[in-house]
Amino acid sequence: MTLDIARLPPEEIVALIVATGFAAGLNVYASALTIGVLAQTGAITLPAPLELLASWWVIGACAGLFALEFVADKIPVFDLIWNALQTFVRVPAGALLGFGAATHLSTTQQLLAAALGGLIAFAAHAGKTAARAAVTPSPEPFSNIALSLGEDAAAIGLTWFATTHPYMAASIAIAALAMTLLLIRIVVRALRRMFATTPTR
Repeated sequence: MTLDIARLPPEEIVALIVATGFAAGLNVYASALTIGVLAQTGAITLPAPLELLASWWVIGACAGLFALEFVADKIPVFDLIWNALQTFVRVPAGALLGFGAATHLSTTQQLLAAALGGLIAFAAHAGKTAARAAVTPSPEPFSNIALSLGEDAAAIGLTWFATTHPYMAASIAIAALAMTLLLIRIVVRALRRMFATTPTR
């Protein structure tokens, strides 16, 4: 059965945006690639603003960029630089996915959908960056690689799951967001303690 995104009710659109926005915040290329492949195989029908994702040229470009990120994201220290640069890709992409998915709604609802997609993507991206900041100082590279592989799998799996069970996918994303906010708080506190000036005795 093909999922026609342009025919979904507003509440399902919100669930879809929450899940795909979170996935885009983790790995936008993996998420876009998954959407494009699903559209090409007929599993989903994209609204007009997102139809470009189903182009083989775009799918190929996303696959190439995903391969690049797959390597870059697993190199300690360099992954922090890479993720900092991806702030200017993941957040706008989350907003654009939200805007495009809500194309059949009112203009106000579209703008709210774009804002929601961007905010969710930013939160996921911030959590990913915080996790890397906590793991990177580790002398062994395996924890960094394992974390990156988990993020890649989550981006692909959550995007696909959102097209089959949007409410469950959104629930998973919301739970992950709660954990993300907690992680960010822990990392910020740890960094404050690390850089705090030692009082003189």
